[in-house]
Amino acid sequence: MFALCDKIISKNKLKPHRKLFGKYNYSAFEEVNAIPETDWNTAIKDHNVFLSYAYLGLIHQQKTESFRFRYVIVYNRQTPIGVLYFQINDFSASLFGELISQQISELQSKRASVFQKYIKHNENETIMRLVTCGNNFISGEHGFFININNKKTIFKIVEGVIDAVAREEKLRGKISAILVKDFYEEGFGDKDCWYCTKFIHFNVEPNMIIDLPQGLSNLSDYTAHFSKKYRNRAKHILKASSTLTKKRLSPADVIKYNDTMYELYTQVFNHAKFKLAHLSKNYFKDVVSTQANLFYIDAWFKDEQMVSFASGFYLTNEIEAHYIGFNYELNKEFDLYQTILYSYIEEAIRANKQRINLGRTASEIKSTVGAKAHELICYIKPQNTVSKLILKPFMQFLQPTDWVPRNPFKDEA
Repeated sequence: MFALCDKIISKNKLKPHRKLFGKYNYSAFEEVNAIPETDWNTAIKDHNVFLSYAYLGLIHQQKTESFRFRYVIVYNRQTPIGVLYFQINDFSASLFGELISQQISELQSKRASVFQKYIKHNENETIMRLVTCGNNFISGEHGFFININNKKTIFKIVEGVIDAVAREEKLRGKISAILVKDFYEEGFGDKDCWYCTKFIHFNVEPNMIIDLPQGLSNLSDYTAHFSKKYRNRAKHILKASSTLTKKRLSPADVIKYNDTMYELYTQVFNHAKFKLAHLSKNYFKDVVSTQANLFYIDAWFKDEQMVSFASGFYLTNEIEAHYIGFNYELNKEFDLYQTILYSYIEEAIRANKQRINLGRTASEIKSTVGAKAHELICYIKPQNTVSKLILKPFMQFLQPTDWVPRNPFKDEA
């Protein structure tokens, strides 16, 4: 009854400079070490660290049989002018069923009932393939960069490459969906761009961003903008963690504490709503070694034992909060998570940055430290009838959860 996903077919030789339209063409690659690095760097320049050749090389180490990548360079004749990045995920029936069990149960239809039974009896079979233009490890617009001023031309290139990747990998009509993520509405989230396609738009959890007031010298200057209630709350949080020792980790420290960091990160991962892929054990060591000038890790210790850590990237005008880890059993006693949030603010002030991107999840808690929600839009295209049945509960699963925005500032309504 269900015509689901074939296994991904690997191609060792991909024809370069395939025509798109007019003077534009593209080359696609399965392996990061097959990419002409000079062309990639010429196209991306310093526009986006998360689309850099060095960073994508780190992510490539997460590759498995069910989690693969595609890299595309776009050319104006022979000149590289842009890049696109794809992740291909195969979901087994057991994993997919676990993700959307509640949504499936709420669908009152005969087809949904049959589908639910199919999931139970085919646990190890690939039931959903998701081809993502973008990075599922990071929130934000990290799927492509095209160095052209004309938005319609950019969109036509992106649309053409997305369509071509599906055809080249023999995925058309077989994959479950193509997902393009994450856009702010004022950018390529503009629904007019996608109006004539078969993509469906939906909102996901918003990015939580703090825009810092000017003239701050330290964290106390920042919390001075809070109302008395939230100022006292901040003092309580920072007092709870004041008995801990905070340390900026050196590359040698990251190696020393690698196992502990991995265990703390895994605790956070296991509490996540959407478990896409687990980072490799050496991820933090690798980032530190390749992104030394852009990446940092702070850690907190109780006596000699690490109980939490926070990592971040220094971008042009902001701090990008990256992966964190903490001991859930000690979180309440020492306010570990909220201490981490304040540490990002403190670091941004010290580094003279204008904003902090705290990413998705825990929106309400992040709003208590001054973060504002910036809505994110994704676009998804089902590939067949089965896809439409699968995607309905999947999209419901990805919908933002209800939360109450908090306003800690005394001078705002």
